[in-house]
Amino acid sequence: MLEFYLINHDQVKPNSPQEKKHVGGLDDHTFENLKRKGIIDTRFDYYSDFRWGTAIIKQIHERIWQKQIQSDTDVKELRKLLDIADKEQSGLIAYGD
Repeated sequence: MLEFYLINHDQVKPNSPQEKKHVGGLDDHTFENLKRKGIIDTRFDYYSDFRWGTAIIKQIHERIWQKQIQSDTDVKELRKLLDIADKEQSGLIAYGD
């Protein structure tokens, strides 16, 4: 499972994900589906840690609306995470396990 946590924009990567607020996760099937659908950029790897700032989160939201797939099951799972980050005005950091 790829686990997502809130992280402030100017904060360095924490030593441990437990130091951050957990907002949810995506399984490998969902993550790869989102990449194949063009929602998540191919440069992000399920098995590597990565970070999304507000600019990337905004781009992902725009791709969802451009493709008109808001009701897609995989997109709904991703939007749960993005909506929390938007509400908290935060970025996301992902840790693969």
